[in-house]
Amino acid sequence: MIEKTMENKSSVSEFILMGLTEQPELQLPLFVLFLMNYTATVMGNLSLMSLISLNSNLHTPVYFFIFNLSFIDFCYSMVSTPKMLMSFVLEKNTISFSGCMTQLFFFCVFINAESYVLTAMAYDRYVAIGQPLMYQVVMSPKICCLLIFGSYLMGFVSAMAHTGCMVRLTFCDSNIINHYMCDIFPLLQLSCSSTYVNELMSYVAVGTAIILCSLIILVSYALILFNIIHMSSGKGWSKALGTCGSHIITVSLFYGSGLLAYVKPSSAETVGQAKFFSVFYTLLVPMLNPLIYSLRNKDVKLAMQKSWKRITS
Repeated sequence: MIEKTMENKSSVSEFILMGLTEQPELQLPLFVLFLMNYTATVMGNLSLMSLISLNSNLHTPVYFFIFNLSFIDFCYSMVSTPKMLMSFVLEKNTISFSGCMTQLFFFCVFINAESYVLTAMAYDRYVAIGQPLMYQVVMSPKICCLLIFGSYLMGFVSAMAHTGCMVRLTFCDSNIINHYMCDIFPLLQLSCSSTYVNELMSYVAVGTAIILCSLIILVSYALILFNIIHMSSGKGWSKALGTCGSHIITVSLFYGSGLLAYVKPSSAETVGQAKFFSVFYTLLVPMLNPLIYSLRNKDVKLAMQKSWKRITS
């Protein structure tokens, strides 16, 4: 019933995804490269989630957030990467109208949820450094679950708003999406009806999320920096910076690549540029996050060693 309703809103029954590039000589090398990237992303995030689940010493608030971050990275790489890989090997990579809206919906859910999870992690780091004696009380299992539930809820609400507005549009003639997935602004360019409401809603929703999350993250790190400055021992400095280093790298990669992808996305040229910048947050960030949180983390390294000993023995 829902599928029929979506298709009745538009005369276009399917879209053609152009993919990352149209140059034939790059198709095979890029397919191999991104297949390796996808394999590493899936294996890395599944391994980190398994490691956290199976080791009781990692059942703490910070690793609860890292587990959910890996879960989100795993999910939204599943949403976007398979269709991208197909564009390298198929002459015409098509996706149905309902399939396109479904992909857009889940991509919006997970990309927004990641933004809020990263924000919750910044607050967690502030409490760990600024209020260490109250950490277990402030970051209780109930509070952590509420923060994660809120992150997914905000992702769901944002996705419903974006997808709901997109379904209302009419797509008349052109059905070629200049992207490797169904993203908001490439789709808006194809509509033959007014996209004013969509653009306004997108700027308000995305702008509010970015401002809110950035403000909380910046305030959290300002307070962390204030506490670090007032620490007397160099060991305390080192430990505090060590607990924040991985999160700072992740936030910088996620927000940096996201801003590059969506800055001034109104013209065909900037949409083309956004397609290449979006590779960073849809493909590279999900692959790098498990490495960042494992290679830079003593607890994870220790858990890996214990797990390996169990397997070999």
